[in-house]
Amino acid sequence: MREGRTLKNLAVELERQLVSKKDMIVPAMKMRLSTSTTGQCTLLIDETDGEREYPVNTFALHQIADKHAIPHGYFERMRLEMPILLDRNVNAWMHAHPHINRLVRTLDRRARAFLTDRYRRIDHWDLANYILPILDRLPGARFESLELTESRLYLKVVTSKVCCEVAPGDVIQAGVVVSNSEIGSAKLRVEPLIYRLVCKNGLIAADRSMRKTHLGRKLISDEEHVVVFQDDTLKADDHALFLKVRDMVEAAVSAVTFQLISAKMQKTMGIQLTCDPVRSVEVLAKRLTLNEDERGGVLRHLVEGGELSAYGLINAVTGYSQNIADYDRATAFEEFGGHMLDFEPSEWKAIAAAA
Repeated sequence: MREGRTLKNLAVELERQLVSKKDMIVPAMKMRLSTSTTGQCTLLIDETDGEREYPVNTFALHQIADKHAIPHGYFERMRLEMPILLDRNVNAWMHAHPHINRLVRTLDRRARAFLTDRYRRIDHWDLANYILPILDRLPGARFESLELTESRLYLKVVTSKVCCEVAPGDVIQAGVVVSNSEIGSAKLRVEPLIYRLVCKNGLIAADRSMRKTHLGRKLISDEEHVVVFQDDTLKADDHALFLKVRDMVEAAVSAVTFQLISAKMQKTMGIQLTCDPVRSVEVLAKRLTLNEDERGGVLRHLVEGGELSAYGLINAVTGYSQNIADYDRATAFEEFGGHMLDFEPSEWKAIAAAA
């Protein structure tokens, strides 16, 4: 499993961001895009005390393109080659619907999200404050990996009290992953985690997860002014949601859930890779949309692991996650391992006996 932050470091950064972020409900006519000759895009927002500038990050630019139905390729071409044309396009479409309001989320005076006014805010700070004590009270709890990326918060906890041997000397432990996005890149998710002691691999079983969409009632707005969104607005709704998160955490690390997932893992041991491992990895790479470097990394882990079976291939995928610098992508490989547990026999046959 990819290493992340310490609990103390995570708490410090969450607290720093709490005082450095601002959310605004902005009428379309109160903002415009301005792009420099170097391609840097800035949102200019007409606030109560005057116009303010918010440089826009890459993810929010994609959201601006999506909200105005501008293809990403064309958006990028205009941004890099004809920034004046980009501004004309975006601002024309933005102001064509003057009664539309957007939720603009900023951090460190930079625009990080461009969302609808029905986006349901579930903030990292509130979630962490509620769920970390619950995770800490799990029997034999160990905070195995914590991270806060530009797009998501991850809390990965393992309990040593729920475990078994899937093979002699091969011990796995139960765990849970709680993840969240503040910018619309993912849902709030609570998912069972399987941790393999021998190689410190993590596998996320997404099929038994809770996923909460960030969608709620329309935010209270003022069609003529920018409204700074207050943090106490959704406290009551948050409490009900977090109670459900608590229940899902308990279910994720339960003996019943663990036994169901470990049984699936043991079944994959009986599926032997009867063809050239290179070919098996190629077929899998197409299914998972892996790039050339990722495919080579998975193959290397498979060969070094010395277990030419579906179980060995799953561990090669989750093991390679530890070599990926980007934490979001590393976590995706842990999720791939969970998806592979649910492959149909026909899918495994195509991989194990690829021609």
